[in-house]
Amino acid sequence: MQLRFPLTIKLSRTAAVAAGIVTCMGAATLAAGAVEIGHAAPAFSLSNVVSGQKTSLSALRQGKKATVVMFIATRCPVSNAYNTRMVNLAKKYSAQGVAFVGINSNETEPVAECAEHTTANGFPFPVLKDAGDVIADKYDAHVTPETFVIDAKGVVVYHGRIDNSRDLEDVRTHGLADALDSVIAGKAVAKPEAKAFGCGIKRG
Repeated sequence: MQLRFPLTIKLSRTAAVAAGIVTCMGAATLAAGAVEIGHAAPAFSLSNVVSGQKTSLSALRQGKKATVVMFIATRCPVSNAYNTRMVNLAKKYSAQGVAFVGINSNETEPVAECAEHTTANGFPFPVLKDAGDVIADKYDAHVTPETFVIDAKGVVVYHGRIDNSRDLEDVRTHGLADALDSVIAGKAVAKPEAKAFGCGIKRG
């Protein structure tokens, strides 16, 4: 049976994680040392799944108004429901000085599969492999897709979902786009957190 998101039934977090269906709970349950809104984004340097070359956050941020870090997956139906939206957002905002990067932290999804997925979906942004979930842990990322917006100073100004529904006809709010519009306009992000939902990141 195919499950739809977000769920209308209530699950304990333990049960949700076990089922691979979780909601990012926000700053109140951040792991020790995890990134918070208003704090510096953790640095990273990871291998590009297509080219194999190292890509760092500092290089991505160079000269950009904002950088979007997206934790994504190859097999998650929720993450895949957002593939086209991620492409469209990247194309729209890259022209306005925003960098995008995808990070795959799933231990169950090998690099070759990630590379094929990247190419097949025409992602206009690099996708990096987070071996050992090191960066997912630093960001306290739990689901795919889950996004972070980092401003020109390297500070996290948004954490959460792309929008409110995997089903396009049910989309009413656009958390990620709204955050980017604010950053580009030099304004504070009105709603810096919006619970992410999707499949749990498969840690080792």
